[in-house]
Amino acid sequence: MGFKSFLVTVALVGVPTVNAQFQQACAALASRLAIPNATIASTIFVAARTNLTFPTVDPTCGTPFQVVSSDVCRVVLTLATSNRSSTLMEAWLPSNWTGRFLSTGNGGIGGCIQYIDLDYASSLGFTTTGSDNGHSGQNGTLFLNNIEVVKDFAWRSLLTSAVVGKQITNDFYGKPHTKSYYLGCSTGGRQGWKMAQDFHDVFDGIAGMFFSLIKNAGPAYPPASLWPVIDAELLKQCDGIDGAVDGIIEDPSRCNFRPETLVCSAGNGSSCLTAKQAATVRAVFAPLLATNGSVLYPGLEYGPGLVASIFNTYSPQQFLFTDNWYRFAVFNDPEFNTSVLTPAEIDFAWDLNPGGINTWSGDLSKFKARGAKILHYHGQQDQLISSSNSNRYYDLVLQTMGLSHSSLDEFYRFFRISGMGHCGGGQGATFIGNVEGSVASLDPRENVLTAMVRWVEEGIAPETITGTAFVNQTQALGVDFKRAHCRYPFRNVFTRKGSVKDPASWTCIV
Repeated sequence: MGFKSFLVTVALVGVPTVNAQFQQACAALASRLAIPNATIASTIFVAARTNLTFPTVDPTCGTPFQVVSSDVCRVVLTLATSNRSSTLMEAWLPSNWTGRFLSTGNGGIGGCIQYIDLDYASSLGFTTTGSDNGHSGQNGTLFLNNIEVVKDFAWRSLLTSAVVGKQITNDFYGKPHTKSYYLGCSTGGRQGWKMAQDFHDVFDGIAGMFFSLIKNAGPAYPPASLWPVIDAELLKQCDGIDGAVDGIIEDPSRCNFRPETLVCSAGNGSSCLTAKQAATVRAVFAPLLATNGSVLYPGLEYGPGLVASIFNTYSPQQFLFTDNWYRFAVFNDPEFNTSVLTPAEIDFAWDLNPGGINTWSGDLSKFKARGAKILHYHGQQDQLISSSNSNRYYDLVLQTMGLSHSSLDEFYRFFRISGMGHCGGGQGATFIGNVEGSVASLDPRENVLTAMVRWVEEGIAPETITGTAFVNQTQALGVDFKRAHCRYPFRNVFTRKGSVKDPASWTCIV
């Protein structure tokens, strides 16, 4: 199906099209499915505009309901992945099926089906699957002394649900899918990279954001009253490096912020830092080094609003997801103190590689050989996962495969989204269609999912991804500005001709 036909199909979304034959086929599907090691809970027709509720979902998932955008056959089942592990999955089979299949990823510690992503993709005509990644809720307690549950979290749940989802698709529609896609962010990004690196034949196109370790900051934090002061100084030093003073830093890697300029000789003050506080600011933006001095994890990149986010997140109490991973999966010790993680302990976790979790392989040659594509994006104002790690990974692939940038661009393109926070939000033009709540347009020039479809099916690779910023980040208030985000290693610079809010006033340079 060409992309024009895809857009015609999308235009029909939201219009109730209750089809008796479709409903009957859905009700009968349970008796037709023959999936090994599976328990079918239900196959139920869900009409467009239904407010679907999930009373049994763990409250930590924060998904009590989802308004369904189009008619779907909802399949719920549990798959045994070993003699002591299982995964809950759902497949949403749309009545306006385009022939495409898509798997969704997870977030955080990964025990929650992303219903908003199921709805987003199924509304666009994809058969869509999601799973709980082998455990329920945003905690890792089931990892304790059970490597099978850890394996599910690391890779097996996604792989299994994708394989089963494709079988369900074939059984329901009477023919196989035409193309297979993946969409994920944060933990979902790590899952996507695991598929590209180790299971190259599962997806034809992967769109997502990279995920790696989360680092823990040290003590001696500046008080909250000084965070705006630090933020203002950061912008003063770095906002104009892209040619425009607009509150957005296009390429944070070019920022050489010096918090020492805020140190006052008298010590604490209402507008200055002590030397120790300045050192702490520098430390949370610095890379985390292994015991041999190599980089375990790069520092977070500089951006407006990040100071408050960092000091709120990286408090003396360890980040929830890191805490759960080290206590229950790495050390199998619920009493293990993660608030003082050392480089040696992080080295140990990497070498242990529980469940095959590591995703730092630069060899994507088998994925490339299939003709598959990767559309990688990362918000440059990400407060949880350093965007510079995505730069490092792109460069790792480049070096490992011995390719030029233009050769790598043939199957793997990376877009840096200025002003975007973790998976969305922020002051920049961050509506790029990576999730349902960030859709400004279905035009593949402005939507990473539809851009991926066009690239895979028509061979038209995205040169830029144009994002949209709404007034006060609220769609109802109208468009504030748009900006075409460059693919790495290009960076955006303001030409000083026209308005900073005009995409034509910016250009991508190396």
